[in-house]
Amino acid sequence: MSGLTHFDDQGNAHMVDVSDKPVTARIATAEGHVKMAPETFEMITEGRAKKGDVIGVARLAGIMGAKKTPELIPLCHPLPVTKVTVDLTQDPDLPGLRITATVKTSGQTGVEMEALTAVSTAALTVYDMVKAVDKGMVIGGIRVMLKDGGKSGRYEVK
Repeated sequence: MSGLTHFDDQGNAHMVDVSDKPVTARIATAEGHVKMAPETFEMITEGRAKKGDVIGVARLAGIMGAKKTPELIPLCHPLPVTKVTVDLTQDPDLPGLRITATVKTSGQTGVEMEALTAVSTAALTVYDMVKAVDKGMVIGGIRVMLKDGGKSGRYEVK
């Protein structure tokens, strides 16, 4: 099916065989954001959320999400994730939080899905922690910014 590796010749979904691929250092970075009401932004930045440290909890949730990716995405390979960083930065112009996740491994396939899952999980956690005061938050802009390692080489959004 036109170069889509997760489908066989009959169009059936399958897990890609990576056993012949060399183990290489791999990295991926993804980003996204949570846009919210100015009052919600102030509540988070001032540490007044009733459920606690929104940014700290979301960071931990993002790290956990990266590590759980193969349990959530059916055709992802379990990988030895060697490093996950999740950064949430305050952006008063949104207003809201910008989220960046970077994942590293030495393996036979990339970690783009782990980085995307980290950002998504962190964003969903922000929503969960303050939804009682702002149900209109918008999660968006989730995309891969960098992937490097492996046969296809480097991809980077400039």
